[in-house]
Amino acid sequence: MKYSYIKTATASPTLSVGDCFGNADNIACIINELAQKDVELVLFPELSLTSSSCGDLFTLPAFIQQCAKALERVIEATRGNNIIAVAGAPVANNNSLYNCSIAIHNGRICGIVPKAQLNNSTSNESRWFTAGIAKAEIIEVAGQKVPFGSNLLFTTPEYSFGIETGTEANAPLSPGALLAAEGATIILNPSAEATIAGSHKATKARIENKSAICKCGYMHANCGWGESTSNAAYAGYCAIAECGDILAQTGQFNTAGHYTVSEIDTEKIQKQRIADNNFGCKGYATVIDIPQIHSENCEITRNINANPFVPCDDCAKERLEEVFNIQANALARRIVHIHANTCVIGISGGLDSTLALLVTAKACDICGKPHSDIVAITMPGFGTTERTHTNAHTLMERLGVTIMEISIKEACLQHFKDIDHNIENHDITYENSQARERTQILMDIANQRNGIVIGTGDLSELALGWATYNGDHMSMYSVNASVPKTLIRHIVNWYAQECGDKTVASTLTDILDTPISPELVPANENGEIKQKTEDLVGPYELHDFFIYNFVHNGYAPEKIYFLAQQAFKDEYSNEVIKKWLATFMRRFFIQQFKRSCSPDGPVTGVCNLNPHIGWIMPSDTSGREWTDIISKLK
Repeated sequence: MKYSYIKTATASPTLSVGDCFGNADNIACIINELAQKDVELVLFPELSLTSSSCGDLFTLPAFIQQCAKALERVIEATRGNNIIAVAGAPVANNNSLYNCSIAIHNGRICGIVPKAQLNNSTSNESRWFTAGIAKAEIIEVAGQKVPFGSNLLFTTPEYSFGIETGTEANAPLSPGALLAAEGATIILNPSAEATIAGSHKATKARIENKSAICKCGYMHANCGWGESTSNAAYAGYCAIAECGDILAQTGQFNTAGHYTVSEIDTEKIQKQRIADNNFGCKGYATVIDIPQIHSENCEITRNINANPFVPCDDCAKERLEEVFNIQANALARRIVHIHANTCVIGISGGLDSTLALLVTAKACDICGKPHSDIVAITMPGFGTTERTHTNAHTLMERLGVTIMEISIKEACLQHFKDIDHNIENHDITYENSQARERTQILMDIANQRNGIVIGTGDLSELALGWATYNGDHMSMYSVNASVPKTLIRHIVNWYAQECGDKTVASTLTDILDTPISPELVPANENGEIKQKTEDLVGPYELHDFFIYNFVHNGYAPEKIYFLAQQAFKDEYSNEVIKKWLATFMRRFFIQQFKRSCSPDGPVTGVCNLNPHIGWIMPSDTSGREWTDIISKLK
């Protein structure tokens, strides 16, 4: 598929206990339906051809022969299409019976994987089945000679997959983990686990964790309606996950056959594995090649998150609080280490300095220091508005910090006179001189009071180089350095809802509603902010999307552009997305020199530009090839 997406499906067909031919027909029907949707890989549950609850029927040779004949219907269903189907069935070999997963493509059995770790705690599998062994051999099934072994690694030109059956996924050293280490990008988990109270939550957590730890796509299909309920119930839960995130899932206890479809991003998996450097081991797996032809045109159905840094609703509060506490505890440790008496911070009434102040207050709480040890300084300049000035003072007063106000206007006017700069020329010199004057004030007051200057700049600004070199670019500890602008908004909003102070909450709400601006040029005739950052450099929600997909996922510009079109199709035109993507890519490369000498700051998430442990790149790296690609996008 285009951009390394593999369209996959997990299915739970309606089953009938012991009715191999009826079950085969239901499986074949789903295969044909999914093939029309351009699905390339579909997983069915453990023992889906017979049902898992056949009991001693498994001991009857006639029943196993029926199953073998029914399997031919499933094989035939794959003939003439591109899909790889993995279905479960008992397979006899050398007077033993094995619980197997059978991979089938275009009328051929590609390989058979016997379950190696049987579940005797709840289902007494060893009564009927023999545990498979890793060493692969060739056996004959349905008139075909096929590889048979629990270590099979199936490879296609675009991806590879391995299989761990049912409760094997719970083993400390599971087959899926071994196969992932050998290069399997997708792990399949056909299952026939009975459902008990609380098990669904555990299953979902296991799927998320396995896909995260193994840095892989993970497909889970459990049997459901039609299984015997003599002793248990089966929920028929199906899910597709990728690197810790569930992409698609079904509900539980559907009374009909069902499936879920999504696309697994193998390029994302590859990037994470290269960064991890623990994959690509050799020695365990037997590799089976499948000559699958991949479609370039099928539709993307998975959700493309427009705000990848922002936590999902069900874990938002916990995650936002966690980021905030990481920032605060990291700062507290630095304060203690350098024996700082005070924390000095510039407060503008804007979003970044607001979060930095809240974090600093929390850090003082952790250290047992009074908030009066925070020296918060407002430094009105030529563009400061009444709105931001008022919000800054209200917040400082409510937090009980030591408040200072030092206007930078006279100092800047003198500086303009010294360097012979026209006060009416509102160029970069005019703007940056104000930022550097403010930094000088902060540094000098920190020296006076044995303090530490707290930086306010964020990840989004670092990526774009949207900071004055040796101005707001510099501090003694940068608490927001790995927190992007879109996430800062949510943390401040969370704090407003949780703080229990109506005045603080209303002030924070107004700060959230204030346009982002450095306020370095005079306000308009109505006293409102004239210099709006997002008008100049582009919407931060777009830039944060670009940062995540370029730095964390390692995508090329054309893929980022494609994903942005999907994520922002109702908000921005293709022309606007292309314009700001070009801006991002150009600035990201030419502004590396600012990141190369940025101050210390804590890493709070999966994406950071820390020059020591995050993004490491020479300051004179060329970005021409990347911008050339963007210029050719349509």
